[in-house]
Amino acid sequence: MLLLVFVDLDPELAALRPLGGFFVLRTTGGRRPPLPTLAHAYEERSSDVYGHSIAFRVNKVANVLRAPEMRIAASVAQQGLAARLWSTALGCAAHYDQVPDLDPRLLHWDPDGTAPDDLWLTAVRPLPADAETLADVVLNAHLRPLAAVLHARHRVAEGLLWGNAASALTGAARQLDGWARAHGRTDVGDRARELTAELLAHPLLAGTGTLTGTAFRRRSCCLYYRVPGGGVCGDCCFPRPPRSSPRAASG
Repeated sequence: MLLLVFVDLDPELAALRPLGGFFVLRTTGGRRPPLPTLAHAYEERSSDVYGHSIAFRVNKVANVLRAPEMRIAASVAQQGLAARLWSTALGCAAHYDQVPDLDPRLLHWDPDGTAPDDLWLTAVRPLPADAETLADVVLNAHLRPLAAVLHARHRVAEGLLWGNAASALTGAARQLDGWARAHGRTDVGDRARELTAELLAHPLLAGTGTLTGTAFRRRSCCLYYRVPGGGVCGDCCFPRPPRSSPRAASG
């Protein structure tokens, strides 16, 4: 008889800490930090101490990278936030067999923080750890409205943004798989790979690339190669930085 042991989400999500900065999610025990929520940030006409939080973050990334176009900074900023959200959700699913409710109204964000993005969760509400739930709490609740803002403000191609989302997801899965192998937790790696394969079949991510084991090859480019000193990423559709017009890579 197989005995399954389920561990409830602890209020501090402590199991995420050994996995690295992209996985850690700070919890506040109901205290609201003096920062905007992501729900507020996704509102096209929102205004807070940063002006518009998403616009502020894109400008910050543009200045740090010395990006020649704002859409490049928008792409990099979106992929960074996507990586944080996927890492937290996938890490919890693989470790706890539950995920916290990542409702944008519960997640506070520091647009002026360094990478990885600083996130605070005001309430830990456990949800099932199936692919449908992960798609709801990350894709539908966050990456869909974020893509809408970036497409409207910076004309970033939607295909590029969903390629970024898939790249962030598979990157989180590779990190989890590496940790699992190093620590003898093959169950964690197996669960992460299983969920990742299911999520890549979601209509928003289907066709964004090819997954072989934990290796992913995307069909679009995040445009990072266009920043000074930048190059192509490990999962880029290009084997080397192209010399032709970058707009051909934006779809």
